[in-house]
Amino acid sequence: MTSKEQQTGNSIGIKTAGWKHSPAVRYALFVLLIIMLYVSLAPKLLPEKYDIAIGLPSDKEIIAPMEIPNTKATLKAQEVAAEKVGQVYTILPLRNEVLVGQMMDRIFRLNQDDLVSTEEKIKIYREDLQRMPKDYIQSFITNNRNSGDYSNTLFEEVTERIEEQEYHISEETFIKIPRLQADDINEMKMVAANIVTRLTADQISEAQTARAKVAEMVSTSSLTTRVSREVVSELARLAITANKFYDEEATKTAKVEARENTPTVYIKQGDVLVAKGEKITQEMYSLLEKNGLLKNEVNYWPQFGLLVLSSLLVMGLVMYFRQSEAASRFKYNNFQFVMLLLIFLITILSMHIISIVQSDQRPYIGYLAPIATGAMLITLLLDLSLAYICSILFSILASIILNVHQGQIFDFQFGFFAVITSFAAIFAIHRASQRSTLLKAGIMICLFGSFAVLSMSLLNNNGWSQSSTLYAIGSAIAGGLLTTILVIGLMPFFEVTFGILSALKLVELSNPNHPLLRKLLTETPGTYHHSVMVGNLSEAAAEAIGANGLLCRVGSYYHDIGKTKRPGYFIENQNNVENPHDFIDPMLSKSIIIAHARDGVEMQKDYKLPKPIRDIAEQHHGTTFLHYFYHKALRLAEEQGVEPDFTEADFRYAGPKAQSKEAAVVGIADSVEAAVRSLRKPTVEQVESMIEKIIKSRLDDHQFNECDLTLKELDIVSQTLKETVMGIFHSRIEYPEEIKRNKGNEEIDRGQGNNGPTTGLEQ
Repeated sequence: MTSKEQQTGNSIGIKTAGWKHSPAVRYALFVLLIIMLYVSLAPKLLPEKYDIAIGLPSDKEIIAPMEIPNTKATLKAQEVAAEKVGQVYTILPLRNEVLVGQMMDRIFRLNQDDLVSTEEKIKIYREDLQRMPKDYIQSFITNNRNSGDYSNTLFEEVTERIEEQEYHISEETFIKIPRLQADDINEMKMVAANIVTRLTADQISEAQTARAKVAEMVSTSSLTTRVSREVVSELARLAITANKFYDEEATKTAKVEARENTPTVYIKQGDVLVAKGEKITQEMYSLLEKNGLLKNEVNYWPQFGLLVLSSLLVMGLVMYFRQSEAASRFKYNNFQFVMLLLIFLITILSMHIISIVQSDQRPYIGYLAPIATGAMLITLLLDLSLAYICSILFSILASIILNVHQGQIFDFQFGFFAVITSFAAIFAIHRASQRSTLLKAGIMICLFGSFAVLSMSLLNNNGWSQSSTLYAIGSAIAGGLLTTILVIGLMPFFEVTFGILSALKLVELSNPNHPLLRKLLTETPGTYHHSVMVGNLSEAAAEAIGANGLLCRVGSYYHDIGKTKRPGYFIENQNNVENPHDFIDPMLSKSIIIAHARDGVEMQKDYKLPKPIRDIAEQHHGTTFLHYFYHKALRLAEEQGVEPDFTEADFRYAGPKAQSKEAAVVGIADSVEAAVRSLRKPTVEQVESMIEKIIKSRLDDHQFNECDLTLKELDIVSQTLKETVMGIFHSRIEYPEEIKRNKGNEEIDRGQGNNGPTTGLEQ
């Protein structure tokens, strides 16, 4: 590739990748998500409006988008309820036994007065006794008028009824009363009070009914004389009055309460309000106008409210991206935002499809919605903590989209069900390494979804029947299975379309039966072993700094696949054969060595390996310098007496430098493994020094300038690689005590004329 072609390629690459990190594109995607939520929630929260006129036929059938109050039917139902309310009667505690007691006391005092003649007594009794019931009732009314317990109309009714049912004592009784003795009066008082108490204990609308029972009760009393029985009978009848009166105000209040308590009659959602071609009457027009279904009404508040709601939901997501450290790798990659939007679209569409066949008679069908699909895809393709945040958003959307109850925006039951199933799915697959894990997650969704439905059924036993509960549980199980099928079907689409390397895909690529790995094993066994060791080292180091360890392992398996084109030119594949680089020009050797990175990328493209794997193969050497061949070329030029026609830049890898932590870690691990393998008897100090030297050399060579590795993370990588190398090469590495013994043995060997170990050529 010429310099001009390379510059053109870099320019195209920059332009292509520019939109992925553009803040303007990121904000546009957020706005697009707001619009998506607005459009998806509008059918549920914003009813359709119609353009009609009174007297003209409707050009379309108008269906009730929600439950609409039917004013005419409600008024009729209220009147029917009011008519069913009978007359309300109030029972007054008159205590008529007190009245009869007052009468007997009056008789007792007047009969004891010898200064009053019998004729005068008869006259007084004729006036006083007949007037006492009216005075007693009037006193009761006066004492209770301001209490607020009774209305004035009731008191008027009492006065009227008492006058209508007034009892008149016979003239003979007035004549007999003055003849009564004190002992007789006391006995009569007790009997009369007892009779009146017993008869007025019942509700009395007509006093005559109770008065008819007086004679029988007197005849069975303890009174023995005929006069006392006659007088008690008359006084008891006089004292007995009605105590149950028609209450007009209470009746009106009861009718008002009956009207108020009458439930509103609704036109059910889905009922036909206006048939197609039917003429619009004033009543129809008023009904549609009252419920905001006419286009001529300018009311943008509902639309504004929905826009605010959609914006608040998206703002929650934005705040997560801005503040969460776990989401930092999504913050600047718009390509992943596009994928997130697509996941939202798929999840929302699935809920809308289920809501089409859902109705208020069959609300349980809403549990068929594969709401957990979005949570599972985000967990597998993007980030675990992001999946939890989005699960809450999905539950809010589900509580709106799957809501069949009018008069409320959210249905708690579907929101709760969505949260439970989504969280269960995330927990089941957050460490997924095989496709079969998705089936296990589906079982978890079915199980937890069923428990969620059952719990709500038990708490709401008045609104659920046994059959509807079983249907709801069945729908939840079917929804869990549908979720699993969708995720299994969609995963390859996202992996191919967006070049996403999920954990499941990485595990598949790590299979030794993959054609490239089989080629690497059979044609370059030394490189294959080297790649496996690099995979172990890089995975441990990556996980220590929070990078993708599995990506490092699988990327390591393929990072040197380009060596299969010329396997004999790489030292790990030279078993008991001469090194071909000893016989060729250093410039050619350099070209062969450098070409393995480019060749590996081309081979991976042919086998359609994902871009992150290709990036590791392309970037693991960065733009590092081939010291050995450069100095060899200098030495040859010096021996030939010619001026070198090359520079250090000609002996550097083409790059690019590591663009990710994973590529950088694999590059370090690659160098460390090769360096340790080149040592015959490595010691702990040598390993530590070598790892630090390799990292420092790359750091000084600015190989980490284009990735986000920090110095602290490099220290962690260094320490982790040292510990891992100790574990892998444990049998080869000499520890301090062994070194002392070996030094003693070497001195003995030297005394016997043996030569020490030689150091092999590093390549």
